[in-house]
Amino acid sequence: MAEALRKDQHYNYADYYSWDDGKRWELIDGVIYAMSPAPTMTHQSIIGTLFLQFGNYLKGKPCKVFVAPFDVRLNPGEKDDTVVQPDLVVICDKSKIDDRGCKGVPDMVIEILSPSSIRHDRLVKFQLYQRFGVPEYWIVDPETKSVQAHILSEGRYYTNVYTDTDEVPVHMLENFKINLPDVFE
Repeated sequence: MAEALRKDQHYNYADYYSWDDGKRWELIDGVIYAMSPAPTMTHQSIIGTLFLQFGNYLKGKPCKVFVAPFDVRLNPGEKDDTVVQPDLVVICDKSKIDDRGCKGVPDMVIEILSPSSIRHDRLVKFQLYQRFGVPEYWIVDPETKSVQAHILSEGRYYTNVYTDTDEVPVHMLENFKINLPDVFE
């Protein structure tokens, strides 16, 4: 299956959904990207702690948090050629959630950097999420123990950087902060 996939070919969600080679892929503007191999223990620890903090806060609220692998189809419909699998995603509009994942733009996306994903997360996905209007995009860097919180305003991200001693306000969720000492312990 993987041998048939080519970078110079345009794919859509129907193609993506039919791939059964056991590998994880992302599709951005019709171009395929192979996902990194299994994440490190540090990556998994960070994602687990974030998921717990979000999950506990969101209990009984309309928003839901999901952890990868979870398909986010940013432009479902006619074109339907962009599918990403963020590490964590928060969705508040239940009509965007189906059995396959998210159909449309989520309210928040979190990516945790790994050595093989730095460029992809900081450049490709940054531009992608900004273009599609993801209101809040965080990049978590385990190496520097920091979080870049990108908040969308008038179609552009503005960025705040937080370190392992800070609490990060979640702009899309009123009165909620993530405790970074717990995340990076």
